[in-house]
Amino acid sequence: MKEIKKVVLAYSGGLDTSIIIPWLKENYNNCEVIAVSGDVGQGTELDGLEEKALKTGASKLYVEDLKKEFVEDFIFPTLKAGAKYESDYLLGTSFARPIIAKRIVEIARAEGADAICHGCTGKGNDQVRFELTIKAFAPEIEIIAPWRIWDIKSREEEIEYAQARNIPLKINRETNYSKDKNLWHLSHEGLDLENPANEPQYNKKGFLELCVSPEQAPDKPTYVTVKFERGIPCEIDGKRMGAVEIIEYLNKVGGENGIGLADLVENRLVGMKSRGVYENPGGAILYRAHQVLETITLDRDTQHYKELIAQRFAELVYFGQWFTPLREALSAFVDKTQETVTGEVRLKLYKGNIINAGVTSPYSLYSEAFATFDEDDVYDQKDSAGFINLFGLPIKVKAILDAEKKGE
Repeated sequence: MKEIKKVVLAYSGGLDTSIIIPWLKENYNNCEVIAVSGDVGQGTELDGLEEKALKTGASKLYVEDLKKEFVEDFIFPTLKAGAKYESDYLLGTSFARPIIAKRIVEIARAEGADAICHGCTGKGNDQVRFELTIKAFAPEIEIIAPWRIWDIKSREEEIEYAQARNIPLKINRETNYSKDKNLWHLSHEGLDLENPANEPQYNKKGFLELCVSPEQAPDKPTYVTVKFERGIPCEIDGKRMGAVEIIEYLNKVGGENGIGLADLVENRLVGMKSRGVYENPGGAILYRAHQVLETITLDRDTQHYKELIAQRFAELVYFGQWFTPLREALSAFVDKTQETVTGEVRLKLYKGNIINAGVTSPYSLYSEAFATFDEDDVYDQKDSAGFINLFGLPIKVKAILDAEKKGE
């Protein structure tokens, strides 16, 4: 077995990775540990990370600003695909892992590391997402996954391990929700949420961070107009914005109106069901606006077929298969469909609800002349009789033959 002298650790500063640094040094002959944090919009969670990493035994910490790449190369392609896992999950954790893992591989190669380590549990999806990306870019490097080999069995034991080594933690036993935050979303798992019968405590102080509960949202609606060019959001309320700025702005506006809360029981890749609460205010707005715009800019067959591949696209993202030929091929199809997805969508935000308030596009396929219920001179309603006769011919023939068989 290859001797491990230098390890690059995917480091968040949370409970798992905080104790992994001393664990690696204790179990791999005092190896050098280089911590890497990918900044995908965690905000204040990154404050003080370097000091903490060094105090717990890391030789250095890389904090890599990945926000722009995260939005443009991962979030927006998934948005354009209309991909949602199991109808409601907007994939916030799922597509954040490949971009972080890709950067970790780059640093591991530059540092001449012998192994890459992550703090994902053996029950979760993230272990797959990290490791499939590592295999795509560094198939030869060793991967260390402590949760699959150490003696620690629970978060309670993790806390005890940290306290025994004077590792500072921002959590305690009473508020120990498992959270994941980035520019796109915030997830909550654990504690009372592990029982699907329990209602999430949206009004409990400190539970929600990006949103207010719908009950606490303003009594007056807020209107927002999103402009897209070729399926990519580019303006909000007439103001041109960068990719990161758009999401930050919509997170604020949506959060203030209680938009984007989702309480889901989802099927993990490894097999079990898990329950989580997600805050996704900006994402919910963008998904709705994009979907509304496509209703007038895509022809029927393309729109319906795109809905079919959206489910498969979502599965690929959720399963950690971002860097695969199929995902790339589906993205190429999606990009072709987006050539006419340009226009503006107006939405009304009110107490957790997103209400359509108008859509326009220079590529609109909607024709009032054809759709009107009033008198028109572009559509002969008599033509529909022949169409129905041909369209329904297989049904008619089967019914006739079934009747003849019964009469035998």
